[in-house]
Amino acid sequence: MKDIAKRVFAIEIESLQHVAKLIDDEFTKTVEAVLNCTGKVVVIGIGKSGLIGKKIAATLASTGTPSFFLHPGEAFHGDLGMVGTNDAVMLISYSGETDEVLRIIPFLKWNNNLVIGVTGNLNSTVAKNSHHHLNIKISREACPLELAPTSSTTAALVMGDALAIALMESRGFKQHDFARFHPGGSLGRKLLVRVKDVMRTDKLPIIDEGASFTELLLSMSAGRLGMVIVGQADNIKGIITDGDLRRALLKHPDPSTLSVLEIMTVNPLIIDGEEFAGYAEQLMIEKKITTLLVGSASNRSVNGVYQIYSQ
Repeated sequence: MKDIAKRVFAIEIESLQHVAKLIDDEFTKTVEAVLNCTGKVVVIGIGKSGLIGKKIAATLASTGTPSFFLHPGEAFHGDLGMVGTNDAVMLISYSGETDEVLRIIPFLKWNNNLVIGVTGNLNSTVAKNSHHHLNIKISREACPLELAPTSSTTAALVMGDALAIALMESRGFKQHDFARFHPGGSLGRKLLVRVKDVMRTDKLPIIDEGASFTELLLSMSAGRLGMVIVGQADNIKGIITDGDLRRALLKHPDPSTLSVLEIMTVNPLIIDGEEFAGYAEQLMIEKKITTLLVGSASNRSVNGVYQIYSQ
């Protein structure tokens, strides 16, 4: 079984390397045509090519090129109304002769759409009726019967990725742009969410510098943040984390001899609540800490606590 898996990988890698050598100026012209397109990119395919088309459309849309997938069967029964005259249409068919796809071509000509063919046959009907053609001719399928689309669908997928990334870089698409389209993902939270939106503000564990060791433990337990703030909310002196506490106990087994001033970290980092969560988390990683106080560093005042593991 392992040998079969390795053979499939080898065949598909070989096919991708073959397709990579076929990339020429037509790819550049296709990118330029899409950049000049004032509408969306409509991706059409059926069967395995359709599944690949859905992924290509999703990748394009998430990287700055408005796009959606259109099933050719649904298109032929009314959904062609979704295709605007300013849209570019990508037709995916390895043979270039898929009936359901071919039936769409007369409408695209009448509608004056830019047509991009993605096939493995330069002499196919799709290729001949495309303004631009992306050649995905493979050396062979990974399927030993040469029947199940394997290497060919991989080639179509990677060609779609190549197109999406080329467009992405041409548009100067950056992290914050990507985050706008992924507000629910971790990147979206890091690049769009501000510290003030997710910090803990209620019942912050704050103790006086002269607090006893017992008061320290009770405050840390009640706060459930694994730390306590030393001083007052408008005059922070330090911070004690559970790690500080453990290290102190290793050095001084008798807690009755310990004072808050001995355990605390003086002048802890305080970050402004307007900072983005991504910046805060990067700062914590660099400083190797899991807690940041939120407030005014200049006034040494605090109104919240931000922690990596709370996200």
